[in-house]
Amino acid sequence: MGLTGGIASGKTAVSDRFAALGAAVIDTDQLAREVVAPGTEGLAAVRERFGAAVIDARGELDRRALRERIFSDQAARRDLEAITHPRIRARVTQRLAEAEAPYAIVVVPLLVEAGWAESYDRILVVDAEPSKQRERLMARDHVDRAQADRALASQTQRERRLALADDVIVNDGTPDELDARVQTLHRQYLGMAGRAG
Repeated sequence: MGLTGGIASGKTAVSDRFAALGAAVIDTDQLAREVVAPGTEGLAAVRERFGAAVIDARGELDRRALRERIFSDQAARRDLEAITHPRIRARVTQRLAEAEAPYAIVVVPLLVEAGWAESYDRILVVDAEPSKQRERLMARDHVDRAQADRALASQTQRERRLALADDVIVNDGTPDELDARVQTLHRQYLGMAGRAG
């Protein structure tokens, strides 16, 4: 299953619950950090394309400097994706092959933007009202409303994500309500995995 959702929609809260129920959870944000860790081909390729200014004094990727380079430059963003996306996908494939669980959840925040929807049997979208996302983002990242709104505006349209969804978890209630929604889908996914196996 590919799990996606807007910023601060609750993707981690949902994926953590699936992991606790026994699903294999693969987080592409974590893999994105791994593929540009010091000493990797990925980091060398980023340095070659973007220069030493995006490498900090410890020899690690300076994410803030890189973000500033690609934020308003679509060609630079595409170049970065050409470096990282194939490496991330290769790691996803490897982790899926190693997974010992009835089913796997691959968390891909930019699944729609990256065009990865066709890679999964089902798409699960974690959805929340934009006002709720803004509130969570401001609290989580300690940003003001304008910064939160810019982050929300930089993502794909909510409707576009929902149009691709096979399943939707609306994350606007209590933790207990979220537990119940995840458990319902977990039972459904176990049934699907049993039929497939």
